[in-house]
Amino acid sequence: MSDGIMSKAATMEIPISSNGDTGSLPEDDGLEQDLQQVMVSGPNLNETSIVSGGYGGTAEGIIPTSTIKAPPFPGCLVQPHPPRGPSVSPSASAASRMANQAGTSAGSGLHQPHPSPAVGGEEVVRGIAVEKFDIVKKWGINTYKVSCFPGRFGRGSRTVDLELETQIELLRETKRKYECVLQLARAFTNHFYSLVQTQHALGDAFADLSQKSPELQEEFGYNAETQKLLCKNGETLLGAVNFFVSSINTLVNKTMEDTLMTVKQYETARLEYDAYRTDLEELSMGPRDASTLCRLDAAQNQFQSHKDKYEKLRADVAIKLKFLEENKIKVMHKQLLLFHNAISAYFAGNQQQLEQTLKQFNIKLKTPGAEKPSWLEEQ
Repeated sequence: MSDGIMSKAATMEIPISSNGDTGSLPEDDGLEQDLQQVMVSGPNLNETSIVSGGYGGTAEGIIPTSTIKAPPFPGCLVQPHPPRGPSVSPSASAASRMANQAGTSAGSGLHQPHPSPAVGGEEVVRGIAVEKFDIVKKWGINTYKVSCFPGRFGRGSRTVDLELETQIELLRETKRKYECVLQLARAFTNHFYSLVQTQHALGDAFADLSQKSPELQEEFGYNAETQKLLCKNGETLLGAVNFFVSSINTLVNKTMEDTLMTVKQYETARLEYDAYRTDLEELSMGPRDASTLCRLDAAQNQFQSHKDKYEKLRADVAIKLKFLEENKIKVMHKQLLLFHNAISAYFAGNQQQLEQTLKQFNIKLKTPGAEKPSWLEEQ
């Protein structure tokens, strides 16, 4: 019962005069205006506050978000309204009388609330809130321009370089296809390595049986020599295929990836450039008052800065695409010739041609009994 009365008393909109009659108190009107101003300039527009000087209940004077006007131009957050008058602390006497009246009706006595904080304390809190709001505002403007570019909502145009966009899309498609070739070549290497290991074990088994089976010594011996020869040729082919895989991996995951990283930076710069360009165009079409001229000058500087960044990255992407295409042709010409010659020589049983292929491409095989190099030599 007492809680309901307290809540009702805390949210009454009709002030109470000193003699108990209804009347108009100027300080209560100023309090409501001041609290409305705090709610606008605070960091959270949806946070509810207590208007009645410290008691629970439904807050009055909250500005609903539906009444906030739309930003005057893209990327501009809602500015806090300037103070409409001096800050006025809540009326302690009015709150005391309301508390006493509620306590009498409930049959229990309540202590008077403490007076509100000084005006200076409210100014410090408000200053901190405005400072945080400005930080969020600066961050939000740049984020809005990039992630909510007006062109996505039909209010701006997208800058398109058809030739460059075609080359970028071709590079991405080529990278996907080369990744598929790389994956298959690695699978071939793994399977062929297992085959060579099996041939090596089979050759050892034939050689052992050749020693323990006098009646079949010659037959086991022929098969043992054949498997050892195939194993040696297989190790040579593995050296060529590993060199092929390593070169394709470098081309795909280093050279192409480096170019695509520059492409991502270029696309981000293009989004920012389009956003600031649209901002400048909208401001140029608006009224030319003092406030607009100041914002127009700032928008012009921002636009020029992002335009220079965009043009520089576009030139970088064009150069990298050109060099990448030349490097890709040179590398793939060598690697495809190596792969073809090595595979053909191995399956034709031409050991001499297989070894000649490795010499032609300067591929050195590790000797099976060679010691592993020290960690200093590997650096």
